[in-house]
Amino acid sequence: MKKFILIFLLAYINVSAQQFPRVLVAIAHPDDDAAFAGTVYRITHDLNGDVDYVLFTNGEGGYKYSTLAEDIYNLNLTDEEIGRKYLPAIRKRELMNGGKILGVRNYYFLEEQDHKYTLDITEVLDSVWNTHRIKSELKRIILKNNYDYIFVLISSEKTHAHHSSVGILTLEAVSELEKEQRPVVLGGYISDLSDTAKFVYSGMKDYPVTFVDVTDPVFQFDRTQNFGFNDRLNYKIVVNWLIAEHKSQGTMQLLMNKGDIENYVLFDVNDKSEIPRIRSMFEKLNEPFKR
Repeated sequence: MKKFILIFLLAYINVSAQQFPRVLVAIAHPDDDAAFAGTVYRITHDLNGDVDYVLFTNGEGGYKYSTLAEDIYNLNLTDEEIGRKYLPAIRKRELMNGGKILGVRNYYFLEEQDHKYTLDITEVLDSVWNTHRIKSELKRIILKNNYDYIFVLISSEKTHAHHSSVGILTLEAVSELEKEQRPVVLGGYISDLSDTAKFVYSGMKDYPVTFVDVTDPVFQFDRTQNFGFNDRLNYKIVVNWLIAEHKSQGTMQLLMNKGDIENYVLFDVNDKSEIPRIRSMFEKLNEPFKR
């Protein structure tokens, strides 16, 4: 009888991990959430999963793109002093408004400075952010919530160093945990169905923690999946709703209807035995809409 109960519990735990994934999305800026929006929406709405956000910066550096939002918020947000003062609260509110659409559960704010756009990762890690505090907070949040997965944007020499730094610090923090405590860290990026050249991500040579085995599968969520009456709906609508909430960042609105596929790579710091579990989750995410 005890053996039967043990087998039942192990089976239940395995099924629960598949059906009720717990995910932490780690982002540098409030509007970075759009990269994962379709996947997050289906996890919370169709897999009964829990998704939390951890936001690294206070978002103050976005003041240059706030022209159209000045009338909405009755503030001269493109004035650097005013923008840096008021945008942190405004952008948090925009993030949480979008989170309501996606079904986000909790928010963690690390409040590091959003100092400027830069490609210099060394500057961010050595001079701007308190990396020791960040990793300590990340580990505390991870251990508190026992996540199955963490989503980050892939790190690259050609993208905002804040994005890359989030991925590097998250991977380092997870690597410092005991193996049984480590969630799977997946690196995300967007592509289009019309792309003629296949993008292959292998990591950054100066940051081995970001290395990816290019022979491993790339997991995908297709935003263009059709559903609803006469198949007239798809998940790009949900992404557009989310983008519309980030009104203080005018350039975000130019991303409406762009990006067909959300791609996720498996970093080498992860245990490859997790691949079947990850594949199973993404197969469920791409199943036809059933509600």
